[in-house]
Amino acid sequence: METSVSQPINRVDGPLKVTGRALYTAEHPVPNVAHAVLIMSTIPKGRAASMDTSAAGKSPGVLRVFTPFNAPKLPPSPSGGSPTSRKLNLLQDDQILYSNQPIGLVLADTFENATRGAELVHIRYAPQPFNVVLDKDLNSAFTPEKAGAGGDPANSSRGDHQAGVAAAAAYSEHLYTTPIQTHNPMEPHATIAVWEGSKLTLYDATQGVFSDRQRVAQVLGIPPEDVRVISPYIGGGFGSKGPTWSHVVLAAVAARELNRPVKLVLTREQMFGAIGFRGRTHQTVGLGSSSQGNLTAIRHDTIDQTSSFDQFVEPCGLQARMLYPSPNAHTTHKLVRLDLGTPSFMRAPGECPGNYALECAMDELSYSLKLDPLALRLKNYAEEDPEKKRPWSSKSLRECYRAGAERFGWSKRNPAVRATPEGHYLVGQGMATACYPARRSESNAIATLRPDGTALVEAGTQDLGTGTYTIMTQIAADAIGLAPNQVTFRLGDTDFPKTPVSGGSQTAASTGSAVKMAGQALREKLIQLAVTDPASPLHGLGAGDVTIDGGNFVSAANPRKKESLAALMARHGQNEVSATADAKPGDEQDRYSMYAFGAQFAEVRVDMDLGEIQVSRMVGAFAAGRILNTKTARSQLMGGMVWGIGMALQENTMVDPRRGRVVNANLAEYHVPVNRDVPAIEVILVHEDDPYVSAVGAKGIGEIGNTGSAAAIVNAIYHATGKRVRDLPVTLDRLI
Repeated sequence: METSVSQPINRVDGPLKVTGRALYTAEHPVPNVAHAVLIMSTIPKGRAASMDTSAAGKSPGVLRVFTPFNAPKLPPSPSGGSPTSRKLNLLQDDQILYSNQPIGLVLADTFENATRGAELVHIRYAPQPFNVVLDKDLNSAFTPEKAGAGGDPANSSRGDHQAGVAAAAAYSEHLYTTPIQTHNPMEPHATIAVWEGSKLTLYDATQGVFSDRQRVAQVLGIPPEDVRVISPYIGGGFGSKGPTWSHVVLAAVAARELNRPVKLVLTREQMFGAIGFRGRTHQTVGLGSSSQGNLTAIRHDTIDQTSSFDQFVEPCGLQARMLYPSPNAHTTHKLVRLDLGTPSFMRAPGECPGNYALECAMDELSYSLKLDPLALRLKNYAEEDPEKKRPWSSKSLRECYRAGAERFGWSKRNPAVRATPEGHYLVGQGMATACYPARRSESNAIATLRPDGTALVEAGTQDLGTGTYTIMTQIAADAIGLAPNQVTFRLGDTDFPKTPVSGGSQTAASTGSAVKMAGQALREKLIQLAVTDPASPLHGLGAGDVTIDGGNFVSAANPRKKESLAALMARHGQNEVSATADAKPGDEQDRYSMYAFGAQFAEVRVDMDLGEIQVSRMVGAFAAGRILNTKTARSQLMGGMVWGIGMALQENTMVDPRRGRVVNANLAEYHVPVNRDVPAIEVILVHEDDPYVSAVGAKGIGEIGNTGSAAAIVNAIYHATGKRVRDLPVTLDRLI
């Protein structure tokens, strides 16, 4: 039968979502739940000298008020942990380390009463001097041990950079900056904590149910097996729901103290600072080349921010190490400690801002050389990973360039700047390369055939709204030999087989491989049952001579000889047959460099008088191994390209340097693209076979659409106006 993998089938969870029956974290019906509201600090550094809770305690419906002066003491938190672990603020002392830090918790019978109680707590602060501005403290920058969660070294050097600069016919070096950007998923962070004796159940909006379980157990000092985490639906995450944050543990502690379930939902304002963000970056990129455009030197130096009490690195320079084959390449990463919350993973961490700087620098070099920007990239096409000296597991970037340029009409572009007026507008076109690593981690799954011949497949992974339910259903259906409507896939529960965090674009490759292997193992078990059953029409055939198609055993030699799976199960009187799988990466990760690649093209229209910028067209061509569902894949990639519009033109978390507070901590003033901002976007899926990257052949697409798009837009703005803006976002005041 025709396989379901790669087909654009509708989301299997779609009907539940559009009818409101899909339960997100805060919607789980837990009886007798108390509502918790956080009290957040309003100064960036100092102490909470006192907190008067008397009025709050007398407020209607208030059950308890926790502050650093009466909160339960927790065991000392052990050092170490996973790369997603963050140092938490759990009311264990009166120290204030950043504005919007949790410093209290009010519990009441309703959310409204808890909110009112929190408003009544009077706080007396002992403030201390602070700094929240990266640019003021660059001289204090230090070098971390590693760059990012992947363990890459902070600095790298190949060849002789100075010699490469000396040999260059053209050299371009500039500073590019990106602002603080804040995740704003539609669903706010939320947790419901329920204790039953020593057992804790957490309904949590998390991208990693197993890492969540491990971290909460570690902080509370209880065995991980005593914690169950449930997260069947997530309303967006973008990396912010990867780590376990303070509010999750506080909800669990409060529920234990109150001896009653507790629900804690963050407000939109509380999501600015306490649950991570993409930090501000300063990136100095220098590129040297011969007169023909061959790169002779690459320099990419990054300074970004971390908190005063924890450490996170935005690894912006990683793509400069592998994307273009200069014999001389030098990258560094440094951090400055600020009195702000800890930055964290945000869609394509490192690669997104790093790609912006590198690809804008490539565009600037192309104009210096009077060479077409696409031609410059083709001139420096890497046939192998220039940093690790490994072959690519697959690379179809040339085809992405060709297909994207052809669809966009790149060859018709007038290369001169300010040369394409249309009425009051200047029209410009730009492009950039997209790139993101193909990651994979160990993952597990179980597949079970039920008496009616349908299958239940389970893995504890998460669906952030990207379509995981759907692609796992497709993978399982093909692996077993069923139609998708004969498979039920369940996820989001630590009672299911263990899987990694849904981050780093690894879910399809990791859990998808486990689901495929579990389905194949179940298929083999069932065929063995059929060929050894004297009552089966398939009896006596070799296992390799029988297939399963649409829920039927079928003889390969004689398709009319068949039997349904349900009939075999009924005859054997079995309630179910199950098979498990453990999918692990092998040595292929040491033998090959694995990346998804793409090409982004953008057109902008800039008002000559007002400087207003409109993105009028975008085309993205991507090669990411096997595409598991063309409909959901296009949706993800399109979403990443829309993210690029926000990054290039709008997103900017503004911190008042006098008070250390975010001044636009809401969706009215923190601007993200809306329908009116989004033009016609075309996504091209370039066919690519990769036999090494994973058992399902997929590379993951959650983040690559977010790389290259901002650079393509900024490059188009230069082509339209002749003015190069190197500080994001590009707002109209920077053009007029």
